[in-house]
Amino acid sequence: MSESIQNFETKFWQALENLFVGAEIEGKSGYVNLLKAKSKYFSVIKEKLMGDIEGALVVFPDFREELYTKLYSFFHRYFSESGSIYFSYTPLYYNVYERVYEDEKEKWKRVEAYDHSFERVISDKEDVSLFWKTHMLYYVKTDRIIRSMTVEVDGVKFFFDASSIELKKGNEKKETIYSFEKVGKGGTIVLKVIYAENGRKTKANEILKQLKANGIRVSEETLNKAIRTFEKQAEVDYFISKDASKFLKEQFDLWMYQYIFSQDTNWSEKRIKELQVLKRIAYKVIDFISQFEDELRKIWEKPRFAFNSNYVITLDRIASREGGIEVVEKILRHGGLKEQMKEWKDLGIVKSDFQGIEIIEEDPDGKKKLSEDYKFLPVDTKYFKDIEVEILALFDNLDHQLDGWLIKSENWQALNTILPKFKEKVQTIYIDPPFNKEQDADYYYTVKFKDSTWITMLENRISLGKELLNKRGSIFVRCDYNGNMYVRLLMNKVFGEENFRNEIVVNRTKKIFAGVRGYNVATDSLFFYSKDSDFYFVPQYKQREGKQKWINMHSPGERRPPERIILGRLFYPPKGRHWTFVQERIAELERQGRIRIYEEAEYIDMLGNKVQGMPQYLTGEMELLDSSWTDIPGYSQICGFPTENSEILLKRVIESTSKEGDLVMDFFLGSGTTTAVAHKLKRKWIGVEMGEHFYTVVLPRMKKVLFYDKSGISKEKDVKERYNEKNAGGFFKYYELEQYEDILRTVDYQDVENPKGLFDIPELDVYQAKIFLADKKLLRAVEIDRENNKVRLNLGALYPGKNVDVAETLSNVTGKGIKKITMDYVEFDNGSREYFDDLDYKEFKPLLWWE
Repeated sequence: MSESIQNFETKFWQALENLFVGAEIEGKSGYVNLLKAKSKYFSVIKEKLMGDIEGALVVFPDFREELYTKLYSFFHRYFSESGSIYFSYTPLYYNVYERVYEDEKEKWKRVEAYDHSFERVISDKEDVSLFWKTHMLYYVKTDRIIRSMTVEVDGVKFFFDASSIELKKGNEKKETIYSFEKVGKGGTIVLKVIYAENGRKTKANEILKQLKANGIRVSEETLNKAIRTFEKQAEVDYFISKDASKFLKEQFDLWMYQYIFSQDTNWSEKRIKELQVLKRIAYKVIDFISQFEDELRKIWEKPRFAFNSNYVITLDRIASREGGIEVVEKILRHGGLKEQMKEWKDLGIVKSDFQGIEIIEEDPDGKKKLSEDYKFLPVDTKYFKDIEVEILALFDNLDHQLDGWLIKSENWQALNTILPKFKEKVQTIYIDPPFNKEQDADYYYTVKFKDSTWITMLENRISLGKELLNKRGSIFVRCDYNGNMYVRLLMNKVFGEENFRNEIVVNRTKKIFAGVRGYNVATDSLFFYSKDSDFYFVPQYKQREGKQKWINMHSPGERRPPERIILGRLFYPPKGRHWTFVQERIAELERQGRIRIYEEAEYIDMLGNKVQGMPQYLTGEMELLDSSWTDIPGYSQICGFPTENSEILLKRVIESTSKEGDLVMDFFLGSGTTTAVAHKLKRKWIGVEMGEHFYTVVLPRMKKVLFYDKSGISKEKDVKERYNEKNAGGFFKYYELEQYEDILRTVDYQDVENPKGLFDIPELDVYQAKIFLADKKLLRAVEIDRENNKVRLNLGALYPGKNVDVAETLSNVTGKGIKKITMDYVEFDNGSREYFDDLDYKEFKPLLWWE
């Protein structure tokens, strides 16, 4: 075999392994488990594929070099370090932009054929269309490819041990931190690498002390230099293809089409058969790659189990139910009250000397009632789990009684899971997604996105958000100069350009930086789209910036009837004009003293008469709001969160597009401003957030809102009428969702342990075998009761230590609302019941078997 042939064979197999497995990473995660499984299977399937290639080449031995050359030429273009399949190096992507401006009709047709895999991003009917190279993918997360490595700095050797690092579950921001492990061979300093949690930092002084105790003196500068060198390891984006087989086969057909029609030659029968061999082999490779990618997609798309659910309910809501005051007394006698009272004190809603006995008092007739000062104390059922069902059993139509839901989860997985339950039920969505900045700065989440990654992340989530909106609903997306040009085009693509309503200008935090080349950026954009042309909208007003003034009370155009009675006189408007207000509004303005007849003016009315005296009205203290919202702050610091939206901003958003009782949603919740404002304005709400600040910022904030939060819009006159010390309270649920990483980390693929066994099944095409169909871990959750011919589920076997919320899980999967929860069963709003000791496995099938 010639060196040239051998070289291309080697390069092809290496490219295939890279495409299939991705770059090697260390640590503990579901992805690491998956890569190990893929690597193991690749070594076996490679033998089968090599045999098939050798068999095909028996007839065409002189086609070997070209076959491997062409296979390598095609497949290496789609390699990415994360093992994701998309345009990485292919020139097809770049050529799109070179060809869209050709003039001839035939060339346009060629472009359309060329681009059919891009969902016809180019056509002769579209002047501009958004294209990005990862549009056919689901975005999962961005993470470093972390590997253990040796670094030498200033003559000192460091070994960074990353073998046990717990990699990120989603796109949460995590910093690597380091601790001294040991001194290895030759005096090499071994440092353990982990991801920080709960704000932990690297303790450089502690490391230096431990080194000194081992007889090694190293400066802090040298240590920091070594750490900076280690941290230069690459960050990669993880994606899942929505249809890997379709994408790669279309790309191969395009590649083949280009090759064939670029050759000016007559094709012999032998040549055609050689190319058919190439296509068959390429398709087998694609089938092999795609089966794994399809498995990842199915896991990504499956609904999620709800875990660790709790309810937060104020005492007045409990006491208002029949038998509720007795349940309150039971809470006050419960062992969990001590922890609950500590939380109230930490929240600052009771004083440090609060004892709890102050909660219940007696009226003059000796009847027990709640104290007015403490009736809005929020009870978290996590402290009272053994009587939680007793609290919930007080309520019929439980979901209807809830004011909101807080969900801790990566947001795509949350939106996909709750879609059956909340489809077309949301009235207003507000999101302030992470901007694709150059650096992470002080944010709680990753913001260093490539533009194509960022657009994919948004498109995946906004598309689901659209399905949640009802027909009259609206969405607002906040963005800065880093991505506003992309957001506008993306929103046009998802919602339709005809449903664009406004680009609203909002204030950034006022920071002036000296020495900036150009002008300091003062504003962000808020893109407002409706789902349909018939959307719900209430005009908003703002404080008038100038002085009030008298204005002539006529406007362009004619209306019927034209005449008005104004201050007891009959007036017709000037020709071609109409009086600005209807008769009822004129009467109202007269009562307010805002109508006058300006006797010094005269005009010719529509009847041709000269009229002495012009009706005028006095402008109000408020004026109609336009798309400039720079009169209010865009951000605030109520919670000390880096990108905390101001409550007054959210008040305008929510009041303009919803009414009391409507459902408001934010799936990039951040500090919880959207849910806080929605609650104060008597709307229902859903908030989704993935970071740990879900528990440290969002949940405490919402508990304070239930008790009564004096900050933000609570100071506004119109809000005080609805939300105040005597009219607060509430009832919401919070829970976690099973995550993609959780599933990958715990699945147990039995076929991967002996993939050669697949070859023993003659009728099975191993390139399309469903090798992940049987997950032993999931099967352990199933018990076959042969005696009673039943299948029983043991959900505790899936995630030991996590409490699966059967009611919420099924409610999300089936779309049925929760009516009532008892010790024995959950009843749904259609009257059906699910008994906890006799779960119907068919109801859980979408969560357990995703084939």
